[in-house]
Amino acid sequence: MSKTRLGFIGAGGIAHRHFGVLEQMHDVQIVAIADPDEGRAREAAHRFGARAYPGHGPMLDEVDLDAVYICVPPFAHGEAERACIARNLPFFVEKPLSLDLKLAEEIADEVERAGLITAVGYHWRYLDTVDEARARLADNPAQLMTGFWLDQTPPPQWWWREDSSGGQIVEQATHVIDLARFLSGDVTEVFGLASHRPRQDFEGLTVPTATTATLRFASGTIASLAATCLLRWNHRVGLHVFADTLAMEITDHDIMIDVGQGRPVRHAEGDPVWREDRDFIEAVQGRENRIRCPYSEALETHRVALAVSKSAASGELVKMEVLRANPQPFFRQAAAADSGPAASA
Repeated sequence: MSKTRLGFIGAGGIAHRHFGVLEQMHDVQIVAIADPDEGRAREAAHRFGARAYPGHGPMLDEVDLDAVYICVPPFAHGEAERACIARNLPFFVEKPLSLDLKLAEEIADEVERAGLITAVGYHWRYLDTVDEARARLADNPAQLMTGFWLDQTPPPQWWWREDSSGGQIVEQATHVIDLARFLSGDVTEVFGLASHRPRQDFEGLTVPTATTATLRFASGTIASLAATCLLRWNHRVGLHVFADTLAMEITDHDIMIDVGQGRPVRHAEGDPVWREDRDFIEAVQGRENRIRCPYSEALETHRVALAVSKSAASGELVKMEVLRANPQPFFRQAAAADSGPAASA
């Protein structure tokens, strides 16, 4: 059996998460890895007997690939995706899609015109606990949801800067927003508030340190979202869902379903990253396309996350149909120098 030949753009932490999954698949071969940190690229490439490159251009020109994984920070998106589209290469891209909504919209249009297979790393959609939640809500839809990302500040300094990461809502809590959309459909209105507290041990931190948002869904569901990076530990990350005589608490590792008879907790089974990777690989191989979050679907979630930031900055309610009609950048783009050694997630 011929193996699906993969290239990676970015060899940071999230790329290694995929490495650990893909190396278990007998029909997959990682053959090339590009990263501006050449030492990191070489180290990762040695693990697979692959070729290492300091940039994605030469890799895509010189290596015969079936698909590409794009694992770069928020500020570094755009060139890699367009390079894959130009070569008609399917790609899996890690969230968030970009800091520039207009750029993400353009890439989505180019993907659609090319008829290209894509997937985006919203792996919570692949939790078996989320399948259970969706089944529970099929005939008893959610009326209220409350989401949380109450956590510490990640160490990469690009994360600390809003013009590089987009902030906690865009870079982290987007998973919770995507889960809310997966359970209740499209969002129509967003209102956000944010605050910032300087922190002596995080010099240069410009992201909001606390954010809240209220969302209205076309289905009638309403939701609130709270996020902070002020803690020194992971306190709570997840989504609470309320329907008629039903309460659920969903995290990335378990689910609690309360119907008035106690609070039983069930742990998730299986690896959602393995499932999302497997669906992408099989679609690339020409088998049934079961990808749960292609680029176009991820764009809808990304619009909501950016709308929270836009509303928090302006103090105004954001209507999603207006945002779709005028997808302007929300953040000053990071300097070109930022595409150096730190430009892999």
